[in-house]
Amino acid sequence: VVEHGAEGVGLYRTEFLYMNRSSLPTEDEQYSAYRAVIENALPGNATIRTLDLGGDKLADFITVESEENPVMGLRAVRFCLTHPEIFRVQARALLRASIHGQLRVMVPLISRLDEIRAMKAIFRQCRNELAAEGVAMANNVPFGIMIEVPSAALTAQHLAREVDFFSIGTNDLIQYTLAVDRGNPHVARLYAPLHPAMLSLISIVCGAARSTGVDVAMCGEMAGDPLCLPIVLGLGLKNLSMNATSIPLVKAMVRSLSIEACEKLVNEILEMNTAESIEDCVRWRLREMLVGTPCEPMLQALFEDPSVAIDAEDLL
Repeated sequence: VVEHGAEGVGLYRTEFLYMNRSSLPTEDEQYSAYRAVIENALPGNATIRTLDLGGDKLADFITVESEENPVMGLRAVRFCLTHPEIFRVQARALLRASIHGQLRVMVPLISRLDEIRAMKAIFRQCRNELAAEGVAMANNVPFGIMIEVPSAALTAQHLAREVDFFSIGTNDLIQYTLAVDRGNPHVARLYAPLHPAMLSLISIVCGAARSTGVDVAMCGEMAGDPLCLPIVLGLGLKNLSMNATSIPLVKAMVRSLSIEACEKLVNEILEMNTAESIEDCVRWRLREMLVGTPCEPMLQALFEDPSVAIDAEDLL
């Protein structure tokens, strides 16, 4: 992450601490892991996501009933609220680690307001316990949620009153909005980040964040997709979380793009009604935007011949 030019950690997936082992990770184990992430992210933030067990990521030692559709079943925040005894250990470890840097806690798969309130209540209880034990903690740990379910996007104005920040999780939001399993070869072609419905939902979330003063970020493959970047910037997103290897190209393009041109592009495509027409328009406009910039030599690799290599070191 550091070598590729990131500023902080946009999403640390804690479920890996629970997998491929025969027992639950202890509070001290988790504290040590979170402390390392937080300290190494300095001077940036470390956004740590609460555990997203369930679906395709069930730990061997947790027994659950078989589900016909686990991706839409007992996972993420639903799992945490069903098994508070497991989540409380994580919450305590996170609060203990908060003293070591700039921690932000993020809860995945929120679909209802009461889920936010229930998770915040557990954090308050754990904070009170630790304070009574004389444990040092940061005075303020920003609490945010992932917007990856259409119901959360459509009610973002209400949810914003309960949180400090949003992070738009595009991978699941696309999947749930379009009813497309991106891992299914029969329907993978229907997985379209630039579908008009997706752009409308992202626009709603960004508008709610602006009107309430809540920070908003984007994570997922869309955040690191060069084709999507001018739209993402034009919608007002300035904090992007992506695979580390995508960072150099995205940063180089950000330096080459005009926000005003990106905003004009967004106004143009929001009037379009198909993902195909939007993609064609973005490709054409992006070529125009990058001509005469340091990113112009990348146009062939971006749009004409993906086999052409782009040297990340040159971009840094």
